[in-house]
Amino acid sequence: MAKQVRQVSQARSAKAAPEGSLFAIVGRALVSWLRALRSRTLALAAVASAVAAAVAVTAVLLNRHDDRPPIPDTRARHYTETDACLLAGDKGITPGTTAAEVWQGMQDASLKTHARVSYASVTGEQSVGNARPFLNGLLQRSCDVVLAVGHPEVSAAEETAPRYRKVDFVLVGGDHTGGNVTTVRAGDELRSQVAGAVERAVNGGG
Repeated sequence: MAKQVRQVSQARSAKAAPEGSLFAIVGRALVSWLRALRSRTLALAAVASAVAAAVAVTAVLLNRHDDRPPIPDTRARHYTETDACLLAGDKGITPGTTAAEVWQGMQDASLKTHARVSYASVTGEQSVGNARPFLNGLLQRSCDVVLAVGHPEVSAAEETAPRYRKVDFVLVGGDHTGGNVTTVRAGDELRSQVAGAVERAVNGGG
């Protein structure tokens, strides 16, 4: 009788073992599936967060006002290596002065020839002696065309011109024209006269 009980117990144990193994397998599979689902969910959440951040950054960039200065126009005028320089009195190129009109004529010539233009004002005593150092400064800067307006400035240029034959001088109200000196007269056409004289000098026409 006892032998039969032991056999029945062993049979029940033998039958229970596969059932326990099946539950274990199903349990492990369920745990793995949950873990995979959680990983997938986290990955999707990360992707969604990245997309949302990208959208936000794009919106900020599109709506932001750019305070940076604009890029210079690449078609800006390029100057040649020719310099036209003006020697004026202590008032410089103040609007309404003869020097201002001369300066406008020089700018007109620069637009056509692309020559660089600049000016210097004689400060201090308005005399020929005091104008000479300022004129020499222009010549030392290798000015190719020198213009002078004002009595001291014109007189200093007339004295200096013979020593600088390669430089063209355009004098407003000078006493003579010839060689490397051109004289223009103050008046209604001063601006156009100056522009023409500078253009001829820059282009080698004297």
